[in-house]
Amino acid sequence: MVSSLKPNTQLSHCLPTSPRPSFSTPNSAQTQLCTLPPGSHSAAFSSLSMSSSPETSQKTHVLSASKNESGESDSGYDGLTYKGAGVDIDAGAELVRRIKKMAPGIGGFGGLFPFDDKYLVAGTDGVGTKLKLAFDTGIHDTIGIDLVAMSVNDIVTSGAKPLFFLDYYATSRLDVDLAEKVVKGIVDGCQQSDCVLLGGETAEMPGFYADGEYDLSGFAVGVVEKDAVIDGKNIVAGDVLVGLASSGVHSNGFSLVRRVLAHRGLSLKDQLPGEDITLGEALMVPTVIYVKQVLDIISKGGVKGIAHITGGGFTDNIPRVFPKGLGAVIYNGSWEVPAVFKWIQEAGRIEEAEMMRTFNMGVGMVLVVSREAAHRILEDANGANKAYRIGEVVRGEGVSYS
Repeated sequence: MVSSLKPNTQLSHCLPTSPRPSFSTPNSAQTQLCTLPPGSHSAAFSSLSMSSSPETSQKTHVLSASKNESGESDSGYDGLTYKGAGVDIDAGAELVRRIKKMAPGIGGFGGLFPFDDKYLVAGTDGVGTKLKLAFDTGIHDTIGIDLVAMSVNDIVTSGAKPLFFLDYYATSRLDVDLAEKVVKGIVDGCQQSDCVLLGGETAEMPGFYADGEYDLSGFAVGVVEKDAVIDGKNIVAGDVLVGLASSGVHSNGFSLVRRVLAHRGLSLKDQLPGEDITLGEALMVPTVIYVKQVLDIISKGGVKGIAHITGGGFTDNIPRVFPKGLGAVIYNGSWEVPAVFKWIQEAGRIEEAEMMRTFNMGVGMVLVVSREAAHRILEDANGANKAYRIGEVVRGEGVSYS
């Protein structure tokens, strides 16, 4: 017998929603976590950690980038910044703080809803201003993969298997051929995730968008057994951080990327230095969908927490899975940084701390695992499924780099 869910006004406030519209601010709190036991209004969860601290059990160096209102470094460094490009992560954190007053318990990557002996896990997101590059390059058949990836990668951090996906496609004038290309990418993404494209909405709104442009949102729902939820509660100092390789920039940080392009007067048709592809091709590589890889790793045991590295980078996303009083040390140089990030940093004269708080830097998912599990995961990693030992859990809070 299948149980039914009745409309729930509590759920409407607590299901994960992005605190930004598309074409706006990607941030480290893309989704909200709110588990609602039947009959209750809220449950206690670890709060979202948005800060970093030098107080760890090891001697480490904490990278920071202090910026003034114009986005320039207070130190006088004239490199580009995410805030200077129009994206204020701290403002996003403030919004999260205010939302917590209305919906206590937010801070996870997906929202959990009790359903018999399981949790339904839901997530929603867009692809940000990567859409602008799709318009400029004419590459529309993979942007749907990005859309699916951003939501399913969020919900798999709880150990949930994606069940179905819904999309929202909005434009001023419907170009059927163009929309078909976008939806094909969504279907491809669903196939990679082993989930179903269950439905969606196509909105034609004359005069609302520029000619030839469109906006996208996606919504994913998955399921996990209640006793199998990955929630970070068992993480202890000494656990290992394993990073899963990304394909490139994925779907965050493109406001800064676009500012770099404009600042240097570059075209998306220019070649990526040292590589045999154009900047446009490198930047439009679709986001890796980690669902199958992560669920396989989880099934073998030892996984305690998972962080999807999106807006906010390592610095803001990794602490979201830790119990209070724990932080992380990241080993600099312990993974392969793709050439596209080296180009972005050099072309924009961007500080290291700014890069680590904006981009995934070549690691799209971080698993917090036992030492035994880390050894197995690294031994099994091969081919396209590269994995790196990138750090460890320490006493203290925040993320530091050594």
